Amino acid sequence: MRRKSWLAAGAGTVVLVGGVIAAVVLSGDDDGDPAPRARQYSAHSACLLTDAQGVTGREAAPVWAGMEDASLATKAKVMNLPVFGPDNVANAVPYVNTLVQRRCDVVIAVGGTPVAATRDVAGRTPKTRFAVVGDGRTEGNVTVIPRTEGTRAAAARVVKEAVQGEPKG
Repeated sequence: MRRKSWLAAGAGTVVLVGGVIAAVVLSGDDDGDPAPRARQYSAHSACLLTDAQGVTGREAAPVWAGMEDASLATKAKVMNLPVFGPDNVANAVPYVNTLVQRRCDVVIAVGGTPVAATRDVAGRTPKTRFAVVGDGRTEGNVTVIPRTEGTRAAAARVVKEAVQGEPKG
């Protein structure tokens, strides 16, 4: 008789626990879709080509910060690619081509060799939009971002214009 009491109590506990679990699962939150855990990006992207120091380099840091600002405003994905190996244009050109093949809305270059390689590739890929940090003037598909205290804001503007399809300026 005692054994039947224990079995009945055990079965009752299982039913009770199952009922509580079912109630919790089925009650759910009716606030709509759950908040996304990962950031939702648009189909646009902006890419930064740097020297081997990457985005922490003195010249690249404000440009990267501006690109991140633009990403927050436009939901465009930003990525960076440092050039490793010999510090010459012939070595850097394949890195620029990699970013062109990724179909970045704009490829921004910072640093002597990355800028020279980007200008070289830009002449052969007129449908891709480029920006270089440094001196010179905006020509064709290459926008110049002056190296000033306003570099961060200028980089953000270039990215926003590229992903929103606005004219270069």
